[in-house]
Amino acid sequence: MERILSNQNSRVKSWAKLATRKGRQENRTYLLDGWHLVQEAIKASAKFHAVMATSEQMEAHLADVPHGVPAFEISAEVAKHIAGTNTPQGIFAEISLPEKSFDPSYVFDGMWLLLDRIQDPGNVGTLIRTADAAGFKGVVLGEGTADAFSPKVVRAMQGSQFHLEVLQGDLSHWVDSLATNGLPVYGSELNPAAQPFQEIMPAEKFALILGNEGQGMQAQLAEKTSANLYIPLAGQAESLNVAVAGGILMFHLALGN
Repeated sequence: MERILSNQNSRVKSWAKLATRKGRQENRTYLLDGWHLVQEAIKASAKFHAVMATSEQMEAHLADVPHGVPAFEISAEVAKHIAGTNTPQGIFAEISLPEKSFDPSYVFDGMWLLLDRIQDPGNVGTLIRTADAAGFKGVVLGEGTADAFSPKVVRAMQGSQFHLEVLQGDLSHWVDSLATNGLPVYGSELNPAAQPFQEIMPAEKFALILGNEGQGMQAQLAEKTSANLYIPLAGQAESLNVAVAGGILMFHLALGN
């Protein structure tokens, strides 16, 4: 097993670049930080390119790493450099990005979450994790939404990317295909024509669009929806955080929750 002690090592530089969208796209891989996420990737039979860990973490988990995956022992300083934080968990994995993209011939069913220009990585990761918890089939990130495989989003997802489909694409195309397949598409929008969310009955098949933290949904998407929903507020707060609002709507709309 190769031991790496310097941040100037070429492998370390390559792993550190995965913190950037450009680095991830060039390599078609992204980084997992922490044993929980590595373990979730193992369970999901993800394609591993490397596992990197401090001596303590390597001793604890090397036996569980899939056979044939290159393993590298790294120093604590290298771990901090790769993670970009002062408190990394000491074990990482480089795995392949998902390759699936929009297919207009796909037969849609189940429950889908569409994110329109949601920019905060914490919100994006939390919404994907909540969709997983509510039993959704997939999440689609539209243009302008934070990258699902950036370090902050990956930490917030907590492995949910291995439990449902996480895709990117033009939301207009997705909305059209979902509607063609008979799925109602709901938007989260406060306007004169919007309905209180409680008026919509839970279902097994539908899509929900959540819009930008400050600007809401794009007008062209709001025009395509089956209905636009809002959450009545009893107190004096003007609005809810999009991840909180999304959680309320997902768990109300999802049949069986």
